[in-house]
Amino acid sequence: MARTSKLAFSLFWRTFFLLALLLVGGVFAWMQTFKALEFEPRAVQAAQQIASLVNLARTALQASDTINRVTLVKTMAKQESVRLAPREPGDKWEPYEVDRFSRAIGAELRAQLGPDTVVAGSVNKQPGLWVGFTIDKDPYWLQADSSRVSTLTWGTLLLWGGIALIASVFGSALIARAINRPLQDLSFAASRIREGEFDSVLDENTMTSEIRQVNMGFNRMARELAKVEEDRAVMLAGISHDLRTPLARLRLEAEMSVNDDEAKRNMASDIDQLDAIIDKFMDYARPGDVKLVPVHLSSLVDREMAAFRDTSQIRITARVAIDTKVLADETELGRVLQNLFENARRYGRSSDTGIAKVAVTYARTGPWVILSVRDHGPGVDPAKLQQLTTPFFRGDAARTAATGAGLGLAIVDKAMQRMGGAFEVANAADGGLVCHLRLKKSP
Repeated sequence: MARTSKLAFSLFWRTFFLLALLLVGGVFAWMQTFKALEFEPRAVQAAQQIASLVNLARTALQASDTINRVTLVKTMAKQESVRLAPREPGDKWEPYEVDRFSRAIGAELRAQLGPDTVVAGSVNKQPGLWVGFTIDKDPYWLQADSSRVSTLTWGTLLLWGGIALIASVFGSALIARAINRPLQDLSFAASRIREGEFDSVLDENTMTSEIRQVNMGFNRMARELAKVEEDRAVMLAGISHDLRTPLARLRLEAEMSVNDDEAKRNMASDIDQLDAIIDKFMDYARPGDVKLVPVHLSSLVDREMAAFRDTSQIRITARVAIDTKVLADETELGRVLQNLFENARRYGRSSDTGIAKVAVTYARTGPWVILSVRDHGPGVDPAKLQQLTTPFFRGDAARTAATGAGLGLAIVDKAMQRMGGAFEVANAADGGLVCHLRLKKSP
């Protein structure tokens, strides 16, 4: 049996995951780049604003008298959120520069205000950005609003990053769907053709040139297959080979004498043989529509066995549980068993007795029922086993008489495919040919 991959994704999901990975990686790279490019300008801008406030406060205080200084300090605290206070010798302060961003601000402030500028993160346990400066040798503190020097928070980055990721995933789904839609249409049309419906027409005016070429080629193929289907009533070229011998004998016997009893029997036998060959060709060329219904396997096997009553040629034994049911077309499956029994009768006879002994057994394997038909004949050359289901092929090259159409096992293989099953042939370990029919178990 063919093995299927344990892990398989549809084209849509593969395309979606690849696009999503690409876009998510792009968003991440963009965020890192934005953060790096935004970091230094924001630090310089914040430091320049603080330096401007310090210079403005220094100039305003120098130009004001004592009374106006009090008013100025209150106004700056109220309107600009800037606090001015004298710097006392006993003030306890902690450094502001604790990370890359704060160190960049501190360096820029010293560059603007002088190397002696003090930058603190808290003064007397009051947090904020404190800048120490002097006015006429009098030391002061300026406390600026922390929002003036804040950088982008992780919360903000995650918010906008999350929005970008959601948009990326949604966009990936839309792009994957747009890419996958023409292939879905193609797959659906191909499945209809497989079922024998050739009226599916794909869009030949699509904007994508590659898809347009594929659709045009598919439509041409569908038209050709439809024509082939219409011509399938004409028998395959091998019919002339299989009918030439009985027709030649029939012509010779007719010329000899129709009054001869033996000639009459031979003519009747050849005509029956001709009818059987034609039936084989018709079975092989039969349309593929089947209706799967629960079928009692044991009853069907018994019914088909009853048609082979001549024990001088074939003897069939069956061991199939009476409650075994499979999903199949009863007529089609009956035809399959007929062909297998007939094949065993012709080619599976024992060299000792000249009788074909056939054993029918079954096994349950998961959702499948394996029905085995085995004879005790000479078997088949292992190199030719794979060719047994090829139309017009006979396993024994010595059998050149037109005793069959060479279609029996080909009909079986085709019928099993139509019923969603499988057909395999193999040589038994102790001699003979064994045929395995894999059928869906009925619920």
